[in-house]
Amino acid sequence: MATMNFSIPDAIRDAFNREFSGQNKSAVIARLMQQAVAEAEQQRRRQAAFEQLTAARLKRPALTAAAARAARESGRPR
Repeated sequence: MATMNFSIPDAIRDAFNREFSGQNKSAVIARLMQQAVAEAEQQRRRQAAFEQLTAARLKRPALTAAAARAARESGRPR
């Protein structure tokens, strides 16, 4: 088990101590750190997916306005 030291504002420390009084504060902090790591990983995956989709967009053929209109009007009754 490792020990970590952090400097935080007194108001946050006091609010934390009030909110979690009677609880194992080390366990609470560990759980919050796990959540932060999971959120960072999820954000990294989302960013990678966004970049992949954006890059693929450049490789797809563009549809001209005329071709789009023709596709919309194709098969419509006149």
